[in-house]
Amino acid sequence: MRLEFLGTGGAITTPQPGCWCRLCSQARQEGIPHSRSGPSLFVHGPDVLIDTPEEIKDQLNRSTVGRIRAGVYSHWHPDHVMGWRVWEMNADWRGWPPENACTDVYLPEQVGRDFRRMLGSWDHLAYLQDRGLVRLIELSDGESVELDGVRISPFRVAEDYVYAFLFEEADKRVLIAPDELNGWEPPAWVQGVDLAVLPKGLDEFDPFTGERRIPAGHPILKEEATYEETLEILERLGAERVILTHIEEVDGLSHDDLQVLQGRLQAEGRNVAFAYDTLVVDV
Repeated sequence: MRLEFLGTGGAITTPQPGCWCRLCSQARQEGIPHSRSGPSLFVHGPDVLIDTPEEIKDQLNRSTVGRIRAGVYSHWHPDHVMGWRVWEMNADWRGWPPENACTDVYLPEQVGRDFRRMLGSWDHLAYLQDRGLVRLIELSDGESVELDGVRISPFRVAEDYVYAFLFEEADKRVLIAPDELNGWEPPAWVQGVDLAVLPKGLDEFDPFTGERRIPAGHPILKEEATYEETLEILERLGAERVILTHIEEVDGLSHDDLQVLQGRLQAEGRNVAFAYDTLVVDV
């Protein structure tokens, strides 16, 4: 399997419109790897696209992605879904009668339920299905799908409307958790994976100085995992290799800052790296 990080930002991408801080100014001037677009990942082999942020068309156009065998959604949040229109790429706009392509789009059980009530998600995807551009396939909890010899198993994390995915091919296992690890305890059957892709978590404290960055009483600390909590999860997960993504602009860490932090983590014996848009890794 080969993983291509199409977008590595979080709910707030880098640069943020209207912001002229050091981080955003550098991102505008220098672009990738300093800029980060919305969260999306492509897995070559089974050729699966995970989530479609607003920027997905631009992400795919700059990528090495050819065929998209299937799509899958992790949860309903806007930063992960608002690029639904990308599936219109399957439309034959020139031929008559049109010879449209059709992509299977998998919805884990709770995602399918939430799409019916949040953001008009179901209506939009059903519109595309009615035109033969996608085929919606709902998966019950515990159900897996196999594509080109790769078994894909969605499962709920602690925030049970959000799904992570275990990709298994021969003796290789890859865990991809696109978002929301607050309170998550890695189950035994995903521990020791070859590669884990996880959200970085918010910086409650500055990772270099230890200075508090998020007030202790801030409600977001009850809703989102922090960077420190993510590192604790990694200890229990025991993955051979870890890549952290979903990196928020509000943390104020540039690509260069993260490279320094990565060096410190690896000097401590942790095989942890920070993703950036267009990163490609083999498993």
